[in-house]
Amino acid sequence: MRLVLGVVAGAVLTIAAPAAAAQKSSAPAAEETAPPDAPAAAPQPNPAGDAAPANPGEAASADRTALNLLGELNADSGESRRNENVQITLIDNGVLKELNERMGTTATVFSEFQIDERYFGKEFGGSPQKQIHLPRPAAPGFHGRLYWGHNNSLLSARSFFQVGDVQPARNNDYGVSASTALGKKTSLSIDTGQRKLRGQVNGNVLVPAADERTPLTSDPQKLEIINAVLGAYGSELPNRTDINPRALNTNSPQNINNDRATATLDHEWSDDDRLAVQYNFMLQSVEAFQLVGGQNPDTTTRNHRARLTWTRTWTPATVSDFSAGFDRIGSLLVPEETSLGPFFLFGSILQSIGPSSNIPIDRAQNMFRYAGRLRQTRGNHLLTAGFEILRRQVNGFESNNHRATIRFRTDFGRSQITNFLMGIPSDVRLAIGNAHRGFRNWDTQFYVGDSWKVNPKLAVNLGLLYQPVTKATEVNGLTEVPYNCDCNNLAPRFGLAYRLDERWGVIRAASAVHHGEIYPATFMQTRFNPPGNFLLSVVKPDLANPFGDRDLSAVDPNTRSGLFTLDPELSSPYSMQYNFSWELRPAGDWVIELGYVGSRSPKLLHAWFTNRARPVEGVPQTTGTINKRRPDPRFFDVIRVINASRGYYDAAKVTLRIPRWHGLSLDASYWWSKAIDLGTDYANTAFQRDARDGRSQSEFDVHGESKAISNFDQPHAALWRVNYETPSLGSANPWLRRVFGQWQFSSIILLKSGPPFTLRAGSDGPGVGNVDGVTRDRPNIIDPSILGNSVDNPDKSAQQMPRSAFTFIGPTEHAGTLGRNSFRKDGVFNINAGLSRRFRLGGDNTLLFRAESLNFLNHPQFAEPGINVSENNFGQITNTLNDGRAFRFTLEISF
Repeated sequence: MRLVLGVVAGAVLTIAAPAAAAQKSSAPAAEETAPPDAPAAAPQPNPAGDAAPANPGEAASADRTALNLLGELNADSGESRRNENVQITLIDNGVLKELNERMGTTATVFSEFQIDERYFGKEFGGSPQKQIHLPRPAAPGFHGRLYWGHNNSLLSARSFFQVGDVQPARNNDYGVSASTALGKKTSLSIDTGQRKLRGQVNGNVLVPAADERTPLTSDPQKLEIINAVLGAYGSELPNRTDINPRALNTNSPQNINNDRATATLDHEWSDDDRLAVQYNFMLQSVEAFQLVGGQNPDTTTRNHRARLTWTRTWTPATVSDFSAGFDRIGSLLVPEETSLGPFFLFGSILQSIGPSSNIPIDRAQNMFRYAGRLRQTRGNHLLTAGFEILRRQVNGFESNNHRATIRFRTDFGRSQITNFLMGIPSDVRLAIGNAHRGFRNWDTQFYVGDSWKVNPKLAVNLGLLYQPVTKATEVNGLTEVPYNCDCNNLAPRFGLAYRLDERWGVIRAASAVHHGEIYPATFMQTRFNPPGNFLLSVVKPDLANPFGDRDLSAVDPNTRSGLFTLDPELSSPYSMQYNFSWELRPAGDWVIELGYVGSRSPKLLHAWFTNRARPVEGVPQTTGTINKRRPDPRFFDVIRVINASRGYYDAAKVTLRIPRWHGLSLDASYWWSKAIDLGTDYANTAFQRDARDGRSQSEFDVHGESKAISNFDQPHAALWRVNYETPSLGSANPWLRRVFGQWQFSSIILLKSGPPFTLRAGSDGPGVGNVDGVTRDRPNIIDPSILGNSVDNPDKSAQQMPRSAFTFIGPTEHAGTLGRNSFRKDGVFNINAGLSRRFRLGGDNTLLFRAESLNFLNHPQFAEPGINVSENNFGQITNTLNDGRAFRFTLEISF
């Protein structure tokens, strides 16, 4: 069965009944918690994978993160496996934001700022972004390793809400790396591997109860659509009614393939010249689990990276590096074959149906890089000067409601469920036109720096960067980007280090300005504007014929549309960061480090939603009159991207390091921090979900919101890394030495306060919201004693955040009195543990065996509760952010 909704640029919008009921479920995707850009499915986590790097300062970082085995966590960071049921995007900083909001950030105190590295946002965790120069190779000779890692559901524990046994799943990770000399002056290294993940994903979803599966309309066309949507929920009924009357815990298959290969050739063509060439390829393919019929898109991500570096030693004191590079990142996200077509939204009372409104995406980004660096030692000075030039090309098609979004809300005096069963949506949105574009721009930096050893005790570091960024242009002239060159980006850097004595150690201080960027995702949304594209919005439409008699294949240029605009003065955000640290050595090689990091980040990107409906005398304040009450009748929402937010961060950190003490090694840190912003943070792109998450309750609040804690704020955090090696038992029986000697026991313990979350009214309709067309209203708080509560227990969450503490705003009120991020979800308490030993096989050959467990205590980290006060699931926790305990085994042969 296929139902035609309309024709857009020759394409048929359809609703297709799924061939079979979906077996999988997920966290409820809410109208506000998972808006029309609800993210794509991510790969299954892996206990030994790499953490998603916090790299907001480079475009499409999340694309590369996805290729870097997205969803796998870094055991060294203390994380447990991410719950596969937690949805994230694979592009446009989605990985970074999801990681920040789930795990919080790590206060990072830099002892100095290297002049040729980028640090924007790095105070929150992550390594600085380095230039493209290839490092020198390892020592010559033939050596390498073979490895195989395996994770199996047989040893995995059930997650907190799981019904039934753990379903079969497996993860195999294998590869080889080797390097060898090719003659006296040439070396070759190869590193390649595969990771294959197969099995069932377990998760929670809110589905209609048994008495909510009967349509309440006799209209045959509406009936067909409603039955198709009900069919997408499958035949399984809720089985966790103790948590929520609609909660279903179930399973669904998912397949993920990750392939990678790197080859590096290094040649010394003279005593003074070295040439290095490297090529890297990574491919990720995801056949996504389907929480409900066609919910998640299938994803293919490809990353090509090539580097060429010439290093010249002019004199023993003068060395230069010149490099050229090419990166290509391709992202393809397409609806799964059982997708109904449009995206159906039901607030947070039911799982959304269909992949998000920004699917499909077919994006390719090419980056041509050129860099040069000269270093010279002059007496007590190390002088550095250099440049980096980036030419960025972004091509492809991206959707913005091109499949249509149909939204059911608490409206017209009825609940979402009733409106759905009657076939009465609150609104429908549809974009029509050609959204294929090609954008180009230049991003450059020039720098000089001096590391000066003033005397044996004092060292000073000075530097200055100039980072002009040109405006983006569209190659076919289809879209105009209005802002000009951002050409005044000067970034000074300063640092010093003073050595007191052997015991009292070293005092260091550093300060610098770091520039971010205007992301491609930000300026690319201009592609959705008239006359090339139109975003139609109809309130209270006819479900069977939402756009009436409009000819959607040939739209009148005077048709009302949504509009995206960029401020003509738009510029790159930047941060002013300052660090202080005192490194003490109380005994031997023990180190105590006291540190402080602070930053102030002006000009953060913000999407300002204007042209909202206003009270008009003689026109009733209802959902049906929203478009009649907009100040500019030519448009629906007018979204203007401006530099309007500001971020504040302060953290104090103490670290104890014991490199070796009777076989024990310890690295323990505690940090106390506070992160504040005006509505959007350092990773915000002001596009799609970022734009909606950052919008204010009222159009007249230009800056988004008053100052409040950031989404990733966590006041208290502690991380311990402990390692113990058993004695070699040199004098013991040889059999005992082989069995019990030199085993490595390791553990990572992570404790963090819960990140905050924001409550919302749950509807823009009369009696709940201010009926201005933007669903971001919050209620009034009438019991302030509950503010700041940690809502972290499924059995007590409704009492920790009672509905009686809130009232709804009136239709003409601008905003509710409840502040942003007024409550906290569950904190992090995780222990990872490992056991390993390296066995000698003769010569330099060794065999490593390692067994490790993530979330060793199987401790759940609960997700936020239902956040919409008007909905039945308000205050109910139905999901976790982490997965159950898992074990992984690794064998590695080194030669």
